[in-house]
Amino acid sequence: MRRAARNPPASVVGVDTGGTFTDFVARSGGALVAFKLPSTPRAPERAVLAGLARLEAGAASRVRHGSTVATNTLLERSGARVALLTTAGFEDLIEIARQDRPDLYALRTRRVEPLVPSARRVGVAERIGPRGEVLERLTPAAIRRALRAARARRPETIAVGLLHAYANPAHERAIARAFRRAGFTVSVSSELCPEIREYERFATTVTNAYLMPRVARYLGRLAAGTRAKLEIVLSHGGVASPSNAAREPVRQLLSGPAAGLAAAREVARACGFARTLTLDVGGTSTDCAFVDGELPRRRAREVAGFPVQLPLLDVHTVGAGGGSIARVDAGGLLRVGPQSAGADPGPACYGRGGLATVTDALVVLGRIPGTSLADGALRLDRDASTRALAGLGRALGGRDASAAAEGVVAVAEGRIEAALRAVSVERGHDPRGAALVAFGGAGGLHACSLARALGCAAVLFPPHAGVLSALGALSGGERHERGRSVLAPAGDARAIARQLRALEREVRAEFGARARYSIERWAEVRYRGQSHELSLPAGADLVARFHREHARRFGFAHPDRPVEVVTLEVRGATPGTPVLDAAPRRALAAGAVVASGVARARVREAGRWLEAVCLDPHALAARGAVRGPAIVTQSGATLWVPSGWHGALHASGTLVLRRGRG
Repeated sequence: MRRAARNPPASVVGVDTGGTFTDFVARSGGALVAFKLPSTPRAPERAVLAGLARLEAGAASRVRHGSTVATNTLLERSGARVALLTTAGFEDLIEIARQDRPDLYALRTRRVEPLVPSARRVGVAERIGPRGEVLERLTPAAIRRALRAARARRPETIAVGLLHAYANPAHERAIARAFRRAGFTVSVSSELCPEIREYERFATTVTNAYLMPRVARYLGRLAAGTRAKLEIVLSHGGVASPSNAAREPVRQLLSGPAAGLAAAREVARACGFARTLTLDVGGTSTDCAFVDGELPRRRAREVAGFPVQLPLLDVHTVGAGGGSIARVDAGGLLRVGPQSAGADPGPACYGRGGLATVTDALVVLGRIPGTSLADGALRLDRDASTRALAGLGRALGGRDASAAAEGVVAVAEGRIEAALRAVSVERGHDPRGAALVAFGGAGGLHACSLARALGCAAVLFPPHAGVLSALGALSGGERHERGRSVLAPAGDARAIARQLRALEREVRAEFGARARYSIERWAEVRYRGQSHELSLPAGADLVARFHREHARRFGFAHPDRPVEVVTLEVRGATPGTPVLDAAPRRALAAGAVVASGVARARVREAGRWLEAVCLDPHALAARGAVRGPAIVTQSGATLWVPSGWHGALHASGTLVLRRGRG
């Protein structure tokens, strides 16, 4: 086994942990070092610490880490035993939820089981009104009764969510103090998300409590294993210290995809595209988003069936990655994902007895060239892929391995295309004319087919595509945000300004005196009585701007109706470093296809075998252009250029592909 050379100590490191690979990008001087290591799902810190050891990250180094530990804990339902303390009479609110149906036409619809069963929900004798008025005082005796009731249920963590605590958090704070004195780990709704909508606020608080122990243990082991300063990437693109991240792990549910989205937006801007679809295909899942100028944001979304009412970048995830397992269901239909082979045993081509996956289909079709993975450390078992796909073909009615492989890729790309349409067409965005930024280990292997289906103008394949999320984590600036529901008339500028100043003080305190940062003030605005809001910059003429935006978005406005501000938010951010400002000094391609010496490859396209040219970064740089059929390899990523596509290198180092004659 060839050992990778050690690198000089890195000053800043970006790490992105996925289900199959853990990606590393280090900035040392003016150069970048990029590589991948197989993830270690049972103990994810092992892969991270192994990569940092390879980089010799010293005590003065800084590590920015996007983690999937919180996400996987929620998906696997492997979190803590939580007890919920809530206003007496509202114990079942997290189960009643909303009136929406998960499946509109299902006769027996099944909702996701709450993270806290009814036996661990404790009602507290207290009541606060919507304006913060105390309707029923919380007494010390009520707190003692709640403490006894919670202890009897033997919880690991406590979630506290009381009615209207966003308007007056006094009762929640009193309960939290008592339980923390008693030795409990507590998640408090008014500390986490002081906003209206009790179900979403309670569910977010419960999810946070559910994640706290496992994420805290992971971050503790990680911090103990390195002297580097750790910063954890959050779902809105900012970062937090390990201690803060351990207190609020629910903010990490989309940390890796958020970093990748920010980096992809910069890649598109450098190539002159403001409208962009992002396609991040990893080993376990695919993340996608639509960018029209600014990064898309949401104040709430569902993750694994649970609402999360916190600011985050709007990234859609579907279980279709390179490791997605292909199988034939009981009805004889071909299914791909969402189950994944992960890092161990991995796809069949790893030679560890894995099942047929999308990666194996791409190997059989010739789109992954070469004979090894992981910088030569892992042999690419092409025969194992062929056997796995041949078995799948027999189950499909006697097809050969190549036909089965084409079917697997078609099904996987159908699922990914649906996800791309969900973030574009279904939200009123036209993908025609936009660029599709392909990254992740396998984004480039599907990009041209998907861009053709959606009518995109170009496919962008950036340098470091395989580790772009880690590069985004490394390059992003510091970010802090604070929000609070106020339910104030939009015309009451004085009251709104007072609330904004209070939030701004909290944000500025997070940065301290040393930082150079910008501040943005936002308002969630609606017609009184509406159930949804529009997000607008706070400031002068807020009411008039709301009417105009409502007319633009929905085709009508009601200038005579009262307008109210539901929630105010202040966002602060420091400038980041450019994503594409340095060339890689050395690429340790652990986990990447090694294509050195491969000049030609047999590739199957549209039912026939073709000869395709294979280009590594040096060959591509020498040519400056490419015409399909061709395969372009990087450290950690591969691009398939079909017939009828051509591309040229942009000054930023990004390969820009278009259809038609070049």
